[in-house]
Amino acid sequence: MSRANEATATTREDPVVRVVDVRKTYQMGGVVEALAGVSVDLARGSYTAVMGPSGSGKSTLLNLVGGLDTPTSGRVELDGQDIGGAGEAVRASVRGSEVGFVFQTFNLMPRLTAVENVALPLVFQGWDRERRRERAVEHLKSVGLGDRLDHLPQELSGGQRQRVAIARALAPDPALVLADEPTGNVDSETGARVMDLLDGVHEAGNTILLVTHDRRIAERADRIVHIRDGQIEGVEEL
Repeated sequence: MSRANEATATTREDPVVRVVDVRKTYQMGGVVEALAGVSVDLARGSYTAVMGPSGSGKSTLLNLVGGLDTPTSGRVELDGQDIGGAGEAVRASVRGSEVGFVFQTFNLMPRLTAVENVALPLVFQGWDRERRRERAVEHLKSVGLGDRLDHLPQELSGGQRQRVAIARALAPDPALVLADEPTGNVDSETGARVMDLLDGVHEAGNTILLVTHDRRIAERADRIVHIRDGQIEGVEEL
């Protein structure tokens, strides 16, 4: 393993994501700078983990890349489109079609069944009901939940809910999968299974950006970007 000296994580390979000198500040009883000039590229098909202590800016970076938030300055590009400077309608469209999210808290709709949760992103893409269900069933079977299609989230274990979340993230065939502490709310054995699934997602050709505080989880990736105090302090190629 080697550590780069530059405070960036850029590449000459074809990037699906390009973050250029991004700063993000919040007004919280004063100005808080969450990111202070971060630059990072994600090559198409790459697997990148972001590590750092609490408050380092790693989740802020993930939210900016996913179009959940906008930078104070700098550019965030997804497939060449500046989503950081786009309006909410454009960012919502990008989130629905280009980005799959896997959150620590699962973020499943409690009144929808597993198959309905997985099909939900496809509603916003205009898929008809039959095609949505077929696609959702296919992805739930791929994560080993073909026998839990009509179960509500509260009828599933934590690990099963996280697998539903992964199936939902993959249903729209996104250019990018973002995972924020995906093993944080499951036990270690279930967490290993969740990571095996994400490894398979990467092997299938998807680009993954993973935020974690766990070194063992980060080492599943091809590269670890270390962030502290809103800045990239080093990059490890694994």
